[in-house]
Amino acid sequence: MNKIVKIVLALIGVIAAILWYQLPSKDVPVSEAIESGSMNAMFMLMYLLLGVAVVASLLFTIRNYFSNPKSLKKTLMLVVGFVVVVFIAYGLSDGGDGTVEAMASRGVETTESTVKNIGTGLNVFFFLVIIAVGSMAWGGLKKMTSK
Repeated sequence: MNKIVKIVLALIGVIAAILWYQLPSKDVPVSEAIESGSMNAMFMLMYLLLGVAVVASLLFTIRNYFSNPKSLKKTLMLVVGFVVVVFIAYGLSDGGDGTVEAMASRGVETTESTVKNIGTGLNVFFFLVIIAVGSMAWGGLKKMTSK
């Protein structure tokens, strides 16, 4: 299996090198360069390799979680904690704070739900920063007091 993977990777490398050589020069206008067949092929190759990497990492991660029940339990607890943080952040965000009107006066069309979603994202970020800083401080204090 390892030999097959090496052969496939070498073949992909050769194909990528050929496609790289066939790319349009920098003097070609962007509108023409975008429609280049070799550029489209390189993008397809990149998407293929990215997809393989994502699928492989997900499969190995899932296999590792199910082979170790403690790790699976810890991961599920972290995911549930993150979902709780998102729900709290959504509950605390407000879409009716005058932002919609301010954005409309600047020519940006938006809705209350969009503003609420943006507020939720900001609240989640702030909560996670607070949790991260608190965790580092707690670990440092715990380490300092254990000696």
